[in-house]
Amino acid sequence: MYRGIILDCDGVLFDSLQANIAFYNHLLTHFNKPLMSDKQIEFVHAATAEESVTYLFKGDTALEKARDLQRHTDYNQFIPYMKLAPHALESLKMLKAEGKMLAICTNRSTSMPAILKYFGIADLFECVVTSLDVTRPKPDPEGLLSILQTFGLDSQEAVYVGDSIIDQKASRLADIPFVAYGSPGLDADYHLRDFRQLVTIQPLSRGEQ
Repeated sequence: MYRGIILDCDGVLFDSLQANIAFYNHLLTHFNKPLMSDKQIEFVHAATAEESVTYLFKGDTALEKARDLQRHTDYNQFIPYMKLAPHALESLKMLKAEGKMLAICTNRSTSMPAILKYFGIADLFECVVTSLDVTRPKPDPEGLLSILQTFGLDSQEAVYVGDSIIDQKASRLADIPFVAYGSPGLDADYHLRDFRQLVTIQPLSRGEQ
């Protein structure tokens, strides 16, 4: 069994789609802009807040004001839109009880501590790396490599659980086995449909990767 389990936040640990839609549409409506398209929703769901605002207001004279509003908007009002993934809590508690080291590597920024506190799961994670903790967010592997260093683990002693091409790329660049959650189209070492499957994952031999 792997010693370290690293998870993405949005789309893995939480179903945060509606929260993200509400947050970025809040910014757009403030400047009398149309609500997000499906393509824009897909982008912001995996990107950093800064990347998302730049993308949504690209070429717009309101860009700097939108960035300022994003930084000063209290995300707490959108957290209730989020839902913890089914069976995530029981599975993480089981892994923790077995002595596994748990971490989060996300492109979220300032909202992460409040989210973990709201759902009462902050104590489950020994390490949380957000976009504010690195110079280069995912898909750069900096965050994942930082967690490995904190845990004192080799890349093959942990897995990274993600749901996007950004997560896949970061995992490959860090040489960490990749677990795709609810995303069968990704190139992954493992595919999970249910969080409970994470408890039974067994390490691959190098020849299997």
